[in-house]
Amino acid sequence: MRADGAPHAILDVREPWEIELSAIEGSIYIPLGVLPMRVGELPKDRPLVVLCHHGFRSAQATAWLRNQGFELAVNLTGGIDAWARRVDPSLKVY
Repeated sequence: MRADGAPHAILDVREPWEIELSAIEGSIYIPLGVLPMRVGELPKDRPLVVLCHHGFRSAQATAWLRNQGFELAVNLTGGIDAWARRVDPSLKVY
C-alpha cells in the first residue's frame, strides 16, 4: 500500500518504550491496553494496518477492531520486527 501510494493508516499498538526504540513514521500510536478508550481517533474510511512487535497483540487488536465496525482493519504479520528485517532495515530490531 505504501509503495503504491494507496490510502491507508497504520496503527501501532505497542507500548511507548517500544515506540522509542523503533517506529514507522506517520503511524498512529495507541497502546493495546487503552485502545477501547481511544478507538474514536481511528479512521474507518481506509485500510487500517495494525502492528505490534511480532504480530500477536496486533492480531488481537485487529479482531477487536473488526468487531467494532473497522471492516478494513488488517494485521501486519510479523509486526515491526518483520518490517524492519524485510522492508526497512534502517529501523532498530529489538
